[in-house]
Amino acid sequence: MRVGLTGGIATGKSTVSRMLRNRGAAIVDADQVAREVVEPHTPGWRRIRERFGDQILLPDGFLDRKALRNVVFRDARARRDLNEILHPLIRERMMEKAEMLEKEKPERIIVFDIPLLYESGLTRWVRKVIVVYVPESVQIRRLMEREGIGEEEALRMIRAQIPIEEKKRMADCLIDNSGSLEETERQVDQLWKCLISESGFGPQ
Repeated sequence: MRVGLTGGIATGKSTVSRMLRNRGAAIVDADQVAREVVEPHTPGWRRIRERFGDQILLPDGFLDRKALRNVVFRDARARRDLNEILHPLIRERMMEKAEMLEKEKPERIIVFDIPLLYESGLTRWVRKVIVVYVPESVQIRRLMEREGIGEEEALRMIRAQIPIEEKKRMADCLIDNSGSLEETERQVDQLWKCLISESGFGPQ
């Protein structure tokens, strides 16, 4: 059984992903895969270097992700170019990982942890979509605190994605992460029981 996990920037998706992993889910993490496909001297790395130049490289040759992010959040064309390079590579690697996990243990729940699940049109991959939600005001505050940035930059980053209220409306399952960790854990417990029941696999 494949399900999708998404949200908005600074909604706490990684926290929920970790909770699901602790309960037995197999996680295919788009962010992790995105790092793998741009390791130095890979095809993805070479194409990004050709497009954006050496200013987005660290001294050891790895991508300076913050520098690259600063470029693409300010320039819609640059963001499209980066996505055109990365998305096919990431999708191919994610499917390879999912198929390998299913071969190892067919009776398992696989969670595709994809920040831009809706934006990338990948809902066709999964039976259900879980959205991790906080109000935009909480997103802004958390992002400012996490990144040490001002409100204007935080808003620009948030609004480069589909609004979280729209994702909330599209969700099959919703985790409201605006309260305490204990409240989120309780919601994840309930969600996990539902996923187990629907999958028919029994305890993971």
